[in-house]
Parts: sequence; C-alpha cells; structure tokens
Amino acid sequence: TMEPVLLEKEGPVARLVLNRPDRRNALSLEMMTKIQEKLDEIARDPHIRVAILKGNGPAFSAGHDLRELAGEGDDLHRYREIFSTCSRMMQRFHEIPQPVIAQVHGVATAAGCQLVAAVDLVVAESGARFQTPGAMLGLFCITPMVPLSRVIGRRRALDMLFTGRFLTAEEAREAGLVNRVTDPETLEGETTRWALEIARASRHTLASGKQAFYAQVDLDEPSAYRYAMEMMSLQCFAEDAREGIEAVLEKRPPRWKDR
Repeated sequence: TMEPVLLEKEGPVARLVLNRPDRRNALSLEMMTKIQEKLDEIARDPHIRVAILKGNGPAFSAGHDLRELAGEGDDLHRYREIFSTCSRMMQRFHEIPQPVIAQVHGVATAAGCQLVAAVDLVVAESGARFQTPGAMLGLFCITPMVPLSRVIGRRRALDMLFTGRFLTAEEAREAGLVNRVTDPETLEGETTRWALEIARASRHTLASGKQAFYAQVDLDEPSAYRYAMEMMSLQCFAEDAREGIEAVLEKRPPRWKDR
C-alpha cells in the first residue's frame, strides 16, 4: 500500500508530501497522525532549515475525509478524536523550528484550506483555488476558520465561510492567504528557490525568530515589545549574532555553526 505521507530531504530543505492522490489528499485520521509524525521528525533534524508542504495528484488537499465523518452520528468521542488530532497537527506547523512553505496546486478546500492558513508561507500556481465550503454541506468550517480568520481577517474570512465561494490564486494573494502566485510549470522551482533563499540563515536564527513571531503576534503592543526586547537581548548574546555582526564588519560571508 502507498505511504499516505512522504518525507524527502535534500540539503537544508525537507519536502513533506501528501500522498493520497486518488482521494485528493483527504485528511484521514491516519494521514493527520502521519503528518504529525513527519513534522516531529523534521523538527528533530539538525540539518533541515526549511520545509515545503505539497500534495501529489490533481489537488493539494480536499480537506477532511468525509467517509470518516459519515454515518457515525452516535459517537461524539470519535468526532472529538478526529478534530483534536487535526487541531494538534495544524498547530504543530507553528511549533516546529523550521519555516514551512505550502506549495499549492489545484484545490485547497475546507481542512485543506486550513492547512494553507496554518503554515508560515504560501506559493500557489495561478490555477489554484481556495474554499471553505462547509456551510453548504451543513458542516460549517469552524476549525478551518481559526487560522483563516487570523491570516486574512474577519470580513474576508466570513465571506468565504458563509458563501463557500472559491477564491482564485490572485484573490487569495490579495487577501493575504498566499504570498506568491506563479505559473504551474514553475511552481516547484519557485518554491524550492524561495526555500533555499531562506535557508541561507542559520537554523538556530530561523527557529528562534519563528518562535518569537508567533509568541508576540497576538499580544497587545506593550506586551509584545516587552517580550521582543528580552528576546532581542538574548539573541545579541548568542553566537550567531556575534558571528553575523563580525561578518558584516569584516565584509565576508557568515559561517554558521548549525546546531
């Protein structure tokens, strides 16, 4: 049988590949558990500085596996297991030390759209489309709206959530859900190039910066400054900062001791 999730490593970049093409990468309980295991493996790998999330087959991800949500109406415990696994998995994208770029083609719908909102950065091909269709299925996209509303804001999120309409790649970029839109044939290359550009920084710097970003982003401004000031001071005290500053002053490339 096919592995539902693949992990490929190349230099400082890891590729996490959703591999249920026949099911449009529907997020079954098994698949979500596997994604989390692979994210844990990426987090532990001292050589990986950036991760890319992509899907095999015609779609990025069509969301939850509706077969798992059908016909089990009397088992609340099972639904809680599915959605708690999903919520833990989504949050793991922010917790791992490496920046994660979603490489999106085809459709990203419902929990698939949630995945796009849950990672750090997004590249989409021009034909990609994004949707939270739950309202029309009698199953409002309540968990997808958590990262979606934080990324694109209330009005845009509510439009997507109430109507279930598709956003084009260009609309998604305007909404702030997507960073960059590219041609389908250059999607892979553009995403890899961006990952390698980010990977020029040391793993430690990327990790502490990412952690600090999510720690401060929902705080009020004075609290965010108190936190950021302390982190900045600790960072100046760290080896990478001293090496980086010396490299600038000596007009040479920095030599990171990755750890």
